[in-house]
Amino acid sequence: MPKDPVDSFIETYVQALHDENAAVFAGAGLSIPAGMVDWKGLMRGIATDVGLDVDREDDLVTLAQYHVNERGGRNRINQALVNEFSKRAASTENHRILASLPIRTYWTTNYDTLIEDALKVSKRIPDVKIEPDSLTTTAPGRDAIVYKMHGDVSRPGKAVLTKDDYESYDSSTRHLFSLALQGDLVSKTFLFIGFSFSDPNLNYILARIRVLLGENRREHYCLLRKVQRADFKTNEKYLYACAKQDLQVRDLKRYGIIGLLFDSFAKYTEVIQRIHRRFRMSRVFVSGSAADYAPFDESTAQVLIAEISRQLVEAGFGIVSGFGLGVGPFVVNGVLEQLDREGTQVLQERVILRPFPQGIADPTERNRRWTAYREEMISHAGVAVFLFGNKHDSSNSIVTADGMESEFAIASRIGLAVVPVGCTGSKAKELLHRVIANYDTYFHNRGLKTMLRDLDRSGTPSAVAGRVVALVKAIRDRS
Repeated sequence: MPKDPVDSFIETYVQALHDENAAVFAGAGLSIPAGMVDWKGLMRGIATDVGLDVDREDDLVTLAQYHVNERGGRNRINQALVNEFSKRAASTENHRILASLPIRTYWTTNYDTLIEDALKVSKRIPDVKIEPDSLTTTAPGRDAIVYKMHGDVSRPGKAVLTKDDYESYDSSTRHLFSLALQGDLVSKTFLFIGFSFSDPNLNYILARIRVLLGENRREHYCLLRKVQRADFKTNEKYLYACAKQDLQVRDLKRYGIIGLLFDSFAKYTEVIQRIHRRFRMSRVFVSGSAADYAPFDESTAQVLIAEISRQLVEAGFGIVSGFGLGVGPFVVNGVLEQLDREGTQVLQERVILRPFPQGIADPTERNRRWTAYREEMISHAGVAVFLFGNKHDSSNSIVTADGMESEFAIASRIGLAVVPVGCTGSKAKELLHRVIANYDTYFHNRGLKTMLRDLDRSGTPSAVAGRVVALVKAIRDRS
């Protein structure tokens, strides 16, 4: 049975995220839910100025050109851009998710700043390219590039909007954007989002792709809203639009773009959320601390911690760790051992280490900072594994770790699958029994209760690690 096209897209795009070659190309539809105007809304007053009805026009680029021709300049258009795109608008859920993913390349035809704003909220540093000369410079510490190939509201007079602008694009210095786009289209997997077949930008972009790449094209994806019966006054017009859209989707294949049709724009968010969830499932947060390794001896326990970490990396998972006492160093050892077996030293995307800030004297402030730190750290993962969980108290007695309890609560609250390795004792054993007793609350009937119970059985480090990794893989595959 053929794989569902949406499932295939999500699998391909998540792999591109892991390979660090995923890209986004955003059209106006990504910004409209944030309160930004669409093309027809932008051009409504412009059309009226030249005696036309924007609702009866399909070629809005030519409409903008008519206005320039009649007025002898584009001041009115520039002012319309400033009026509409200088509005304060909050990024949407789609912006937030796309900004939180490890996407390093964003292309857009939009004039607003919503993408770069969302990146900043995600504590990322965007390098925004508006003019061709900015392509030759690099923002210090950047971890994402935003190519605004049609300009920005801050420079309305240079925004690409009229027919003259489009026709002269590749003969002007903006041709450098085309060259940069060509390189990305060859080397990255693009998600086109926010475009429609009525978007005047789409045809120009597709034509540019066709000219740039010819037959040497990579496979990309485009989310599109399926035409709806409510959009049309008669059934005849609706059926005609359906037939036309089907032909247009087939035509996208000429450009190496697979069009995925959805009944509503809300479905876009569902798909992006699935991508985010699937990507998070490939990262495992390891929570653990150990002042005492009972019921294991110290050496065996340390081998066990490293082996769990090593097998997780071998299975394709990334590790997130707060470098807990007595656990963190051996998590790193396991990662490094597996990388050595693979013949690489590249740690990026294989391990995220977040040692806790120290030296915060005030207990209230320390608790606040550490809670925020834990929430941010745990949010990078989809599964949380809990090991041991004990510490010395003020009298030097061994007690269960309240920090692990906090991390368990955070992981559960934000939707991670929780995997306490009960055979390591202490807080982890307590948590495993809690999860088993409330299995449906934590595991949502995934059919993994037996595998979960098996984590209470001891054994060799390799055997225990194998059971942990098998359960984590099953959780990922059933998500």
